[in-house]
Amino acid sequence: MSSLFTPLKIKAIEFKNRLAVSPMCEYSSVDGFANDWHLVHLGSRAVGGAALVIQEATAVSAEGRITPDDLGLYNPDHIGKLQQIVKFIHDNGSVAGIQLAHAGRKASHASPWKGGNQILQKNGGWPAMSSTAAPFNEHDEPAIALDEAGIEKVINDFKSATKRAVEVGYKVVEIHAAHGYLIHQFLSPLCNIRTDHYGGSFENRVRLLLAIVKAVRAVWPDENPLFVRISTTDWKEGGWTIEDSVRLTGLLKSEGVDLIDCSSGGIAPKIHIPVEPGYQVPYAEQIRNASGLLTAAVGLITSAKQAEEIVAGGKADMVFLAREFLRDPYFPLHAALQLHHELHWPVQYERAKPKLT
Repeated sequence: MSSLFTPLKIKAIEFKNRLAVSPMCEYSSVDGFANDWHLVHLGSRAVGGAALVIQEATAVSAEGRITPDDLGLYNPDHIGKLQQIVKFIHDNGSVAGIQLAHAGRKASHASPWKGGNQILQKNGGWPAMSSTAAPFNEHDEPAIALDEAGIEKVINDFKSATKRAVEVGYKVVEIHAAHGYLIHQFLSPLCNIRTDHYGGSFENRVRLLLAIVKAVRAVWPDENPLFVRISTTDWKEGGWTIEDSVRLTGLLKSEGVDLIDCSSGGIAPKIHIPVEPGYQVPYAEQIRNASGLLTAAVGLITSAKQAEEIVAGGKADMVFLAREFLRDPYFPLHAALQLHHELHWPVQYERAKPKLT
């Protein structure tokens, strides 16, 4: 039997296989609202056999958006369309998840196909906030270093967004603490040069993430899984390391986190990352072995054979796919055929299902 298509139960939620749709920004919202693009985009991956469909980085506040086109969950009016999407995902045998995020100093930028540059406040942008005042790009407007009141607002924004996620009906929440966004900006010494109790030592730099986890856990149902995505390494001397990630994972485990989504990089521009197929998988394996926590592998995983080997080899418990799911919304259906695993297809598509040979 294929390891990739073995069910996995986390808390009260059972995933029918180990394949998940990784959160991918669509930059297709207006004022944070979901629309039919998101319904079709996310819904088609559920139809395609993914066990878990995680909605893109969804801002916990208007100022936490990367772009004006980001999804949000900071307004109660956002809930209605998201409920429709989540119902469709669940009705088609997948589990709906959401990634909650705050962009920090990467906020107020144009969407990639609109140039990607920072939108100045005089042109309709908004102030970016971070652990310190330095901008992400040297030509950007400086960020605002969050004070105690600002930090408390961020924590409460994550908590409020989680309450709304419960109302929508998501079964998984993932806290985005990777890719150079706000929480990562507190974690990494390449960005965080604070001298108060949120900067300096490892214990201080992880303080914000732990506070957010506690706030989220306080309002998230005990029976539902809580994931955290981290950048396992900054890929630069003097930055966040895999050893830091292992140490952090132990703390997250004690706070009730169920799975670590193991990505990397993003804290600063012009850092060389040795990208190759499966380049982040060893970090997922190292964290899994050191902590005993479940992990997800992500990053240039493009074939059924590769995904099967990751799970069968005990390198990670789940495989999160991003670009491959953009290329093929039905990747799990096709992967099962390649691995000679009998998989149920939607009844509407059964007449097109190839026979196993």
